[in-house]
This record gives sequence, C-alpha cells and structure tokens, in this order.
Amino acid sequence: MQAKKIIALVAHDNRKIDLVGWVEYNWRSLLKHDLVCTGTTGKLVSETIERKRSTEGGAGAPESSIRLLKSGPLGGDQQLGALIAEGGVDAVIFFWDPMSPQPHDVDVKALLRIAVLYNIPMACNRSTADFLISSPLFDKPYVPLVKDYSAYIQRKL
Repeated sequence: MQAKKIIALVAHDNRKIDLVGWVEYNWRSLLKHDLVCTGTTGKLVSETIERKRSTEGGAGAPESSIRLLKSGPLGGDQQLGALIAEGGVDAVIFFWDPMSPQPHDVDVKALLRIAVLYNIPMACNRSTADFLISSPLFDKPYVPLVKDYSAYIQRKL
C-alpha cells in the first residue's frame, strides 16, 4: 500500500446522506487519495467534493480522482469485490443500512467477505470511518499481512 491510497466509498440509499456528511467533513483528507465509488454514491461524493472546493477555497488542492462503478444492485458491489481481489483497493468505507432489507444482500455479504479475506481496512459506520481516516497509518505506506489460504484451498480439492 502506497501513501496515496485507493479508497472505496459505498453507501446504501438510507445512508447516503450520512456518507455525504462524512465526506463534507473529510474532503481535504480524501483529496490526497484516489476514490472509487459505486453508482449514485460516486455522483454524490463528486458533487460534495467539488462544492466544498469551490466554497471553502480548495485552490491548490489536488484534483480528486473518482472512479465510478455501476450501482450496487446492478453489479457495482461485485465490481468492487473484483478490484479488491486484484489489489486495486486499499480501504473501504461502506455505510450500509442494517435495518433495511437489500435486494442484493448476497452481493453485500460477498463484498464484506472479500474485504476481510484480503485484510482490507473497512469501516461500516461513521465512528469507524473517523478512526480509520484519522489513523497515523492512513497517509503512510503500509504493508498489510494477507493470510495465505493456499493450504486451505488444497485441502478442499
């Protein structure tokens, strides 16, 4: 992991406002990194960062790089999982809604599983996201330990 991270930002519909609030508070820190977002969340994140840049004097701040994936239910969660498996994501901020049934719950579970499998730092609520982004490790190079599952896979064959 380089000092400049690739951060995934995802939010269920009922949590998008919460994520936008978090982005408004942390936009300057986020500009130091590349972002990848699913569907509508990415559009909201982009609009929020650009609004903050224009109203709070973001001149001189780096341009934000935001990669937009498909909406979660249309495959965005799976796209993000593939990026994690390929080493293309360093941290995940996923404001998920535990109170509303999601039509793509299996995709969400798979995304959470793959992030844990590859030892990707992941925040599923604002408190954890605050701790993650304020960590001294966040802006430094870091080498996460990734468990070697090859022996496990061989046993299953």
